Amino acid sequence: MSYIVPTNELTLTQQNAARDKAVNAGIERALATKAIAGPKQAIVRECDNVTDFGCGVGGWLTMPLLVVGGLYSVFATAVPAALTPTLAVNRVAVFYKVNLEEWPIAVNLLSFREGATAGTTLAFFDLEGLTDKLETEGYFTEPIWYDPQRVLNIIVTCRIVTNLQARVRLGCFIIEPSGPVISS
Repeated sequence: MSYIVPTNELTLTQQNAARDKAVNAGIERALATKAIAGPKQAIVRECDNVTDFGCGVGGWLTMPLLVVGGLYSVFATAVPAALTPTLAVNRVAVFYKVNLEEWPIAVNLLSFREGATAGTTLAFFDLEGLTDKLETEGYFTEPIWYDPQRVLNIIVTCRIVTNLQARVRLGCFIIEPSGPVISS
């Protein structure tokens, strides 16, 4: 069972444990999928929207929120156009938290789906529990990972029409071997 826990309801130790759990899950998946040959080969880094997911701009921007109840990708190009990025053959992505930057919060559901047509739902989180918190950030009780060469289809549901892109920042680690991004 996976759900979101607001950050201000967690201790610093619990936040660190959630990040460690995500890193360990990511390394285990990278080993199981042979994205890395061994644990010592693992490079663990924060994701970069442009390098890892092909977004046209840095930072986490959804598609413009135009219709209440509409589904909008968290991956957008500079145009903006929605993306469904495919992970590289040697990368595992593991997501562990979400942060909403705008007020009022214009989205109410975060869905982690897989495939260009979103045939598989891995997890979804109700974000409205963050609307009355001082810090609009929450950690997932279980990390969500995507294997190499999988299509990421991560969306939010609009709750308030803004006609603007929303900043929905996802905490994400990339696990990969030493190579083009970080060489050690």
